[in-house]
Amino acid sequence: MAAEEAEGVGRAPACLCVLCGLPAAGKSTLAREVLSTAAQRGWRASVVPYDDLILEHAFQTRVVEADGVKREETHTEWKLHRQAVLRCVEQFLKKPQVLAELPDSRRINGAAWERCIQALLQPGALDRSQADQPPLLFLLDDNFYYPSMRYEVYQLARKYSLGFCQVYLQCDLESCISRNQTRSEPIPTVVISEMVKRLESPNPQKNSWETNSISLNTTDDLSKCDVQRVMELICSSLSNPLSPAEVDTEQKEADRLKCATSVVHQTDQACRRHISEAMKTARESQAPPEHMRSLAAQLNESKATFLHDLRRRLFQEASFAQDEDIDVERVVKRAVDVFDREKEEILLRITNENR
Repeated sequence: MAAEEAEGVGRAPACLCVLCGLPAAGKSTLAREVLSTAAQRGWRASVVPYDDLILEHAFQTRVVEADGVKREETHTEWKLHRQAVLRCVEQFLKKPQVLAELPDSRRINGAAWERCIQALLQPGALDRSQADQPPLLFLLDDNFYYPSMRYEVYQLARKYSLGFCQVYLQCDLESCISRNQTRSEPIPTVVISEMVKRLESPNPQKNSWETNSISLNTTDDLSKCDVQRVMELICSSLSNPLSPAEVDTEQKEADRLKCATSVVHQTDQACRRHISEAMKTARESQAPPEHMRSLAAQLNESKATFLHDLRRRLFQEASFAQDEDIDVERVVKRAVDVFDREKEEILLRITNENR
């Protein structure tokens, strides 16, 4: 950490700005406006477009079979790809002259990353010392629908004493869907509809690290005032970089996120076991194939909804922000008991239909 702090002393001001919101909320449009304004000020600025950088296979799904029923699961590789994007940003911060190397070429679109950093390599920039270079701005363009996704960016900014800020583009679902349909490669509407259920906008009251955030209503077109607000936020962040001094507070926040993630993971595993038991019970009662498929679908849908609600409650629960230790095993047991009751109700309903 000491070496990283020393590197930050002679570095030009830099800022990581998170642009978050639903697909088609206007993030890319805002990014173009901010880039134009930054260029007029002589800044080095670039957009980090996660959609372009993350390789397609990160989102591939696989079909798994359990209890004789096939179902599709989302592959979890995308989390590793997101981390690889931040490693690219970190490498540039540490060694901007190293252009050909990627921390993980298997997970990053190299051509897309080169386009990102070319915008930062002004003529003669590498011949000047870091301190003599103009301000550096990275606009991270993604949905960032979970706080944990944004927190990883905050940690990187804090590690190198950079500025950090967030812009949440608030746009109603209907407008996002309508705009998305005009794109050359639209995202499936169901994806946007599902994301709006999961999206957790920046909440400075709950997360102190999200204090430097603003919200823009982008249901209508962006205004000059909106762009001005964003530029003022970025300027303030450049002038007030994060300090790596608040170790205890940030470690507690990291531990809180890790704890909540552990609860959700363990609950997920336990719910899967309960679903397997329910399928076994239905099979032993000689439920017809169509009822077995219906049971599997209802149980998995119930589990997905239950885990989403559990995750939201954990991150919004005030006690998680306090100093007391969390009994993960006890929290998991309570959660699984609740799901077990839901499972029994679904199983009873399907069984009655089979009579």
